[in-house]
Amino acid sequence: MSRIYDCADETARKDGIADAASAVRRGDLVVLPTDTVYGIGTDAFNPTAVARLLATKGRGREMPPPVLVGSMRAANALVDDLGNHGRDLMEEFWPGPLTLVCTATPSLSWDLGDTKGTVGVRMPMDPVALDLLKEVGPMAVSSANKSGQPSATRVEEAIEQLGEEDVAVYLDGGETESRVSSTIVDLTYAVPRVLRAGAISIEQLRAVCGTVIGELRRGRRPVQPQGGDAQAADAPQEAPSTEAEREAGADEGAERGAPGTAPDGDKN
Repeated sequence: MSRIYDCADETARKDGIADAASAVRRGDLVVLPTDTVYGIGTDAFNPTAVARLLATKGRGREMPPPVLVGSMRAANALVDDLGNHGRDLMEEFWPGPLTLVCTATPSLSWDLGDTKGTVGVRMPMDPVALDLLKEVGPMAVSSANKSGQPSATRVEEAIEQLGEEDVAVYLDGGETESRVSSTIVDLTYAVPRVLRAGAISIEQLRAVCGTVIGELRRGRRPVQPQGGDAQAADAPQEAPSTEAEREAGADEGAERGAPGTAPDGDKN
C-alpha cells in the first residue's frame, strides 16, 4: 500500500520527503506536486525504475519521460549543448513552467527510452518538488495519470488513476496552481522552436531570444519567425523524438520530457 503525506503539515512534509527520497533511491515510484500538474517520478539513472514508470502510465519506450532537476547546476550536468539561448532562458524562467529540449551529455549512464540523444529538462517552481529533487538529484517525471486520461491537479485524482500498488509514496501538496502545461522549447536547432505552447508565451520567449519559431500545427506550413529567418522557418520538420515533441498537440496535452518531452497528458 502507498504511504500518503499531507505536506501542509510541516512534520508530515519532512517525513514524506524523507520517505519519498528513500523510495526513489530504491527504484520505487513516487507522486509529487509541481507548479503545473502532479507528476509520477523515479530515479532518472535507474533503467528498471524508468521502465516501471512507463509501464504504470501505459506507455512505451517511444515516449520517454522528461527529467526534473532541483538546480541549474544539475541541469548543466545532463546537457551537452544549451545552444545560444539556453542559459538566458533558464535564468529568466527557471524555476518555472518551461521545458528545454537539448542534446544530452553522451557519457550519462541512463536509459530513458528512445530519446535519439536528447533530453527534456525542467526546474519546477514548487517547494515540495524542489526539496525532493535537491535530496535525490534528477528524476524522470511524467504526469501522474494513465496515458490518455486527464492530468491530476489534486493528489486524490492521481490516486484514483494510479492506485496504491505501484506507487510507494504520494506527496500531497494541495491543488496545483495551474492546469496549463509547461511550454516546450527545442534548443537543438540554430533557432529555438516551440514544440508545445504553454504557460510561457512566445512573446516572452522572443523577449529573451529574439527569433523563435512558433509551434507547428499539423497540416499548416510554418510561419516565418520574427527576425526573418525564412530558411529556418521552412526547414523540414523531423519526427518528434521525445515525449514532449510527441505530446505537443497530442491527445493528452502532455509536457515534453526527458529525451524529448515531459510531466505535464504530460503537462508538467
